[in-house]
Amino acid sequence: MKLASRINRLSESLTIAISTRAKELKASGKDVIIFSAGEPDFDTAEAAKDAVIEAMAKGCGKYTPIPGTAEILNAVALKLKRDNGLDYKPSQIITNVGAKHSLFNIFSCLIDDGDEVIVPAPFWVTYPEIVKFCGGKPVIIDTKPENKYKITADELKAAITPRTKALSLCSPSNPAGAVYSKDELVAIAEVLKGTDIAVIADEIYEKIIFDKEFVACASISEDMFNRTITVNGLSKCGAMPGWRFGYTACANDELNKAMKKLQSQSTSNISSIVQAGAVAVLEGKADEYIAMMNKEYQKRRDYAVDAINAIEGLSVVKPDGAFYLFINCAKVEKDSMKFCTKLLDEALVATVPGVGFGMDEHFRISYACSMDEIKEGIARIAEFVKNYK
Repeated sequence: MKLASRINRLSESLTIAISTRAKELKASGKDVIIFSAGEPDFDTAEAAKDAVIEAMAKGCGKYTPIPGTAEILNAVALKLKRDNGLDYKPSQIITNVGAKHSLFNIFSCLIDDGDEVIVPAPFWVTYPEIVKFCGGKPVIIDTKPENKYKITADELKAAITPRTKALSLCSPSNPAGAVYSKDELVAIAEVLKGTDIAVIADEIYEKIIFDKEFVACASISEDMFNRTITVNGLSKCGAMPGWRFGYTACANDELNKAMKKLQSQSTSNISSIVQAGAVAVLEGKADEYIAMMNKEYQKRRDYAVDAINAIEGLSVVKPDGAFYLFINCAKVEKDSMKFCTKLLDEALVATVPGVGFGMDEHFRISYACSMDEIKEGIARIAEFVKNYK
């Protein structure tokens, strides 16, 4: 059987591959510390569970409209207005099977063969892979630690060509926890003014933010509102990764129509039960729980940053959001795949090589785990680095 050539454009996700191997080792009885998974260690808020139970008792298991029920679309629109000052109509919102599905819909409807998408590195592993699958060309721009791994307006301007179709922007970011300020977004908006370049704003970590105020990309100006496709969901901030709830908000009716058409022939509506649970969280019924999680993440971040920077040979820029540390290991080992493989085999600590995020000489750890695991895992990393050969 001959496979379609487009599937060979994709690489396997390093994050999933390493997490799978770590879980297999753990299942075999090994004492593995798993720093590789990108999901909260907290359970989903009771408000979401209660809403699902109530909806199921009322018989909510039928098909819904492709974009979602009126209740969920209104809840997303109200959330975007309340939290971000964005005026989206329910008709401009589509719910998806997680934000990864949102991104797949966007790129599939936007990118033609040869179109370029600017992707700042370090990037979430899936961005360039989806672009390549859709026939596009990811244009990778290496960011600098002194800029907290954020693309600058000048770097963006230098990367634009006549083939540039979109800019992929993630704030707070995976893997570096970078958060774009209003001034930084205004400068980016100024560069894009007068172009037809779309901005795909992945804001899935919006509420996991510590030292800065979150600013939605689409809120910068009317021009940015019209060119931005906002991507968000509840996997991270709502501790609902397995629920698979994401959404897009887009002012471009032509793109919305295209994405609805694509989804009508792929997943159709997302789970009706998930929609019911998501409404409760979007309406703010889990806000106290989310604030509690955020406070705990900040404690973990502060400890982990100090502990990593105390290890000779390693360094990390303190992130302003998300729940990751993107650690420079160049003084120990420039090959991040080699470093992370040995770390898992010899110290039983699962991390993710920076090469998967477009920046070798780094590795990522997630502090979405208990403080005890963080302390033990970093202690193992310190001992491993001390004796590295």
